[in-house]
Amino acid sequence: MCETIIEINYKLPEEVKKYIKIAYENEKEKYSRKYLEIILKNIEIAERERIPLCQDTGLAIIFAEIGINVKIEKGIYKDLTEIINKGVEKGSKKGFLRNSVVSAIERENTGNNTPCIIHYLVNEGDKLKFTIIAKGFGSENKSRLKMLNPSEGKMGIENFIIETVEKAGSSPCPPVFIGVGIGGSFEKAALLSKYALSKIGDENSKYRDWEKEILFKINKLKIGPSGFGGNVTALDLKIETYPTHIAGLPVAVNLCCWAHRMGSFEI
Repeated sequence: MCETIIEINYKLPEEVKKYIKIAYENEKEKYSRKYLEIILKNIEIAERERIPLCQDTGLAIIFAEIGINVKIEKGIYKDLTEIINKGVEKGSKKGFLRNSVVSAIERENTGNNTPCIIHYLVNEGDKLKFTIIAKGFGSENKSRLKMLNPSEGKMGIENFIIETVEKAGSSPCPPVFIGVGIGGSFEKAALLSKYALSKIGDENSKYRDWEKEILFKINKLKIGPSGFGGNVTALDLKIETYPTHIAGLPVAVNLCCWAHRMGSFEI
C-alpha cells in the first residue's frame, strides 16, 4: 500500500498515457495541442525525477476486494482498515505527498492524508486485491448525482452526463475521464460511478458502444484541453450499472482530470 500510493502519484498507468498521447496527435486547435504537449512533458518529468505529478496528490480512494476464503492476520493493528490507513500514511510521508485531508467542519488537517475512503467488496476465491485511486478534488467537486424519473430513459441519462460536463467547463482540468453509475439507490449510484473510473482502459464493457456514443457527443461540446477549445474534452467514459427500484433511475457522474492516478496490487 505504501509503495503503491507513492508510485501512482509519480507515474500514470500506461492506458491513461495512451489516451493522452492519442489526444495530442488528434488535436488540431493550436493552444489545446500545446497544452497537451505540456501535459506529456510534465508526465515524463514526474516519472523520470520521481516527483508528484500534481500538487494535489488527492484523496486515497481504495477498493478492497476480499476473497471469501481469505484469512487476515492483523498483527499489531486493530483491523484491515487500520492496516490500509497506516500504509497510506507511511506512503504519503515517504513520497513527500501533500497532506490534503482535513476535518469536514473545523477544516483541521489530519497531517497524514488519512483516513482514506475504503470500499470493501467480497468475492470468491482466496485473493485480496486493492485498487487505489488518488482522487484530485478539482474534478471531484464538479461531479453530480441526480434521481431521474424512469421515463427519462437512456436519453435522460445521456443529457444529464453531457450537461454535467458542460456545466463543469474548464474547472475539472480537461480533458477528463468520466465514470458513470446508473441504478441501485442514491448512494449505490455514486459508488458505481467511482468504481467505473477504476475501469478506464478496459475495453470489455457491456456498454462499450454506448460509452463511445456519449463520448463523441461530449467532445462535440468543444470545451477542449484546459478549456482552450478543440476536439478533446473527454478521453474516455465508463458505465457501471446495478438493478434499481421500478420508481427510480439514479445516475451519478464522477469526473476525473487527465491525471487519473490509479494502481492495483494483489496478495
